[in-house]
Amino acid sequence: MVGSPLNGLNNYNMQPTITIICPVLNEEKYISECMESILAFDYPKELMEIIFVDGMSNDRTRDLIQTYVQRYPFIRLLDNKDKYVPFAMNKGIAEAKGDYIIRMDAHAFYPSDYVRVLIQKAFELEADNIGCMCKTDVFHKTDKALAIKEVLSHPLGVGNSLFRIGISEIIESDTVPFGCFRKDVFERFGLYDTRLIRNQDIELNKRIKSKGGKICLIPDTHCVYYARETWKALFANNFQNGKWNILTVFYTSNLSSLSIRHFIPLCFVLSLVLPLLLSFIHPSFAYLSLISAIAYLILMTYTSLNIAQKKQLHFLSLWISFIVIHLSYGLGSLSGLFIIPFKKKNTSNNA
Repeated sequence: MVGSPLNGLNNYNMQPTITIICPVLNEEKYISECMESILAFDYPKELMEIIFVDGMSNDRTRDLIQTYVQRYPFIRLLDNKDKYVPFAMNKGIAEAKGDYIIRMDAHAFYPSDYVRVLIQKAFELEADNIGCMCKTDVFHKTDKALAIKEVLSHPLGVGNSLFRIGISEIIESDTVPFGCFRKDVFERFGLYDTRLIRNQDIELNKRIKSKGGKICLIPDTHCVYYARETWKALFANNFQNGKWNILTVFYTSNLSSLSIRHFIPLCFVLSLVLPLLLSFIHPSFAYLSLISAIAYLILMTYTSLNIAQKKQLHFLSLWISFIVIHLSYGLGSLSGLFIIPFKKKNTSNNA
């Protein structure tokens, strides 16, 4: 396919080389489907290199990747003894030979046009980073899993996160999922902040925007992200997300590292907790918690009933899923506030 036209790229013996970097850790369940979708890209394989950076998995992830490494010379496997994503990305970037670097996730599936469209639009829009909608799906179509999928795609579940709820036209955005970067972006704006176990993508994108970079979200392609399928897993994941919202602000000393939507669940939890604490001063404060809880439950009930009727989904599963995602996120943020006094701020972010 070398020399095939990309609109706006001059029948492209000028097609850029790309490096795909995919951090992995115990992704045995997802890695094969992810890998097969990458190999199906309609972009010239001789212009691609694929780097998997493994956080020392203890399942079959490494073995499965090695079977592909042995068959395809453009696939590599690197070790990430530091385990976490920002270290993996920075190590991959240091090894990357491509003109563009595309960050991918093993928990996802990608259509065949994914890379081609991202590269084409990055060139046309002169974007420093470009991304697309991330559709949520689940492997097992149970009532619970389908409810979780719906909640993670609904504005009441994820706020105004446009890459989750969808767009119909190209927009400039504060962040995009994963991302397709010109390689010089990391020279101009810095690498991933290795202090951040979560939110490292959001923080990097905010940093790029704050320094005059251009980030675009496009509707022309998409990826599919596989969600957790149990309430326990959903709670655990979102608790960590909420906690790391607070820690991200702590480490970066910059409230604008995140968006307002990231703190709304914390405000909700505080609306329940603070009046209860104040009720020790005067019992009437407890009514404020009761009002907040009742108003919230009415909204969740109405929304869940509406979705259940429109999409033929299980009402109770929807209702519980909304409550789990909001409480876990808010409680995680609250826990972050409690542990900050015991955290030592490391000013070196390796970025």
